[in-house]
Amino acid sequence: MPDVSVSDVTYEDLAQLEQEFDDAELQTLREQHKIYAPLYKKRQEVVAKIPSFWALVLEQAPTEFENYTTPSDSQVFADALKSIEVERFEIDDPNGSPRSVAIRFHFDSNEYFEDKVLEKKFWHRRALDGWSGIVSEPVKISWKKGKDLTQGLTDAAAALFAARKKQDAAQNGSSNGQSKASKIAKLPEYKAIIDKIENNTEAALSFFTWFGFVSSHGYVTAEESAEASKKEAEKRAKRANGEKVEDEDVDEKDDEEDFFDESEICPSGEEVAEIIVNELWPQAIKYFTAAQEADDDDLSELEDADLDDEDDDDEPVDIRSLVPGKGKKENGSSASPPPKKRRT
Repeated sequence: MPDVSVSDVTYEDLAQLEQEFDDAELQTLREQHKIYAPLYKKRQEVVAKIPSFWALVLEQAPTEFENYTTPSDSQVFADALKSIEVERFEIDDPNGSPRSVAIRFHFDSNEYFEDKVLEKKFWHRRALDGWSGIVSEPVKISWKKGKDLTQGLTDAAAALFAARKKQDAAQNGSSNGQSKASKIAKLPEYKAIIDKIENNTEAALSFFTWFGFVSSHGYVTAEESAEASKKEAEKRAKRANGEKVEDEDVDEKDDEEDFFDESEICPSGEEVAEIIVNELWPQAIKYFTAAQEADDDDLSELEDADLDDEDDDDEPVDIRSLVPGKGKKENGSSASPPPKKRRT
């Protein structure tokens, strides 16, 4: 039986220590930024001279990222993706967070959309209920007629977000006895997005739905985050003085979490962002090199392969087969690559 003894360590001691670890992590991000920023700039200049560099990086992306792209997405990357950038845009902002990031995709002209740059911003914020994490605003993509890979999902996400902001401004913070979830559920834009999610299951697999992602928690405004951060700072000061801090009760959150899950067109949006920021961006050269090595291996294996075998429906798309001069396509073949694995 383990020895059970009385400890004089309090919850406040542990919470204070946890905050110190968090502060250290933020300081580490700031120091890393100073070291890596000029190297990332140099890398961008070098890889800009390499055809299809970023498309091949995405081809070697972790399986988790691979599950969020379709054959059409892969074709867009192979044909038009010029570069990817990640910027910590609040790194020097005393009121911001070094965890906030902007992810930019640069494209050549293509048959799907007019945009040359698609930028997705993620703000790291704190909610009044104690949650902290990233939130984003939907990006409206200028799809060409009949070419929307999300079948209206990104447009619907942008419309709902705009309607919510208008509703909040009109009510000026007054709840009128209604939860936030119940108020938003009455918006026609909410009903429209639910209908599109239910009836466009294939389109919901597209990577481009990620541009409509808002949050795994629910959107947190800058004003709410500032208020929550102020309250957290006050709690921390009390703990540092040895005072006991009582956690506030939050009544409304349980029913809202289910609500936001239903209206979110890309539930795994945070995971996708983390893969880009923490893996693909810092290790891009490694992933590109792996694509070259995989290409050499595939060419040698092709000599012994049975070319009459039927395509495996579960085989992921090989972007190298879409990039001129790369991959496993037979000379003169115009066959489409096999479909990407679906999300589960």
